[in-house]
Amino acid sequence: MIKLSGVIITFNEERNIERCLQSLVNVVDEIVVIDSFSTDNTKRICSKYNVTFIEQKFLGYIEQKNFALQKASYDYIVSLDGDEALSETLQKSILNLKSNLQFDGYYCNRFNNFCGQWIKHSDWYPNKKLRVFDRRVAEWKGINPHDEIVLKDNRKAGKLKGDILHWTYQSYKEFNDKTEYFSSISAQAYYDKGKKAPWYKIIWNPTWAFFKAYFLRLGFLDGRNGFIISAQTANITYLKYTKLRKLYKKR
Repeated sequence: MIKLSGVIITFNEERNIERCLQSLVNVVDEIVVIDSFSTDNTKRICSKYNVTFIEQKFLGYIEQKNFALQKASYDYIVSLDGDEALSETLQKSILNLKSNLQFDGYYCNRFNNFCGQWIKHSDWYPNKKLRVFDRRVAEWKGINPHDEIVLKDNRKAGKLKGDILHWTYQSYKEFNDKTEYFSSISAQAYYDKGKKAPWYKIIWNPTWAFFKAYFLRLGFLDGRNGFIISAQTANITYLKYTKLRKLYKKR
């Protein structure tokens, strides 16, 4: 029977972290929390549980998560963010893996809660994520802040029943602030990789992002919040490319 390490990165997650930990305690064999020196009660809440709590200056989303993998005792990982938790069905699915492991990685659907509403469309569900994996053949990659686990050597992945429950933005202001923040990170990451921002991408990419989320992904079925999510999906794309152009102009 394999052993599992639950790995979490956190920063000021007092609103969510206890729910995350409670969903892991009966599933994994250890919990490792990598915290970016939270200034709220995150550390105190974690101290109530049997966790390995490590404070590490934030290295970047991808870099921080790869650092976290190195601190786990076991090779098989269940990776969550501090604002996520395993549904009861997913907990049972992961427990079953301990004696019936067939793949090197497993995808789960992520179910997002936005301003108190569970979003069933709007390009947010099913939001497939690979979060259970063998770290020996996996690595966090992508372009910050959009990280993803990639299996090496064309390893095959399976699919688990149940959802990762994700409590995203709980106010429109929080959504706006994070859109500004993440678009700046994305623009800098694109700049560092030499990606360009031609004028047509500023027009076409946001338009396509809204059309896909609201119409093709049925965002209109999520009501007002579906429209807001789709509009912000377009907005973050627009901001990313306009900020990228500004970085090139400064150079």
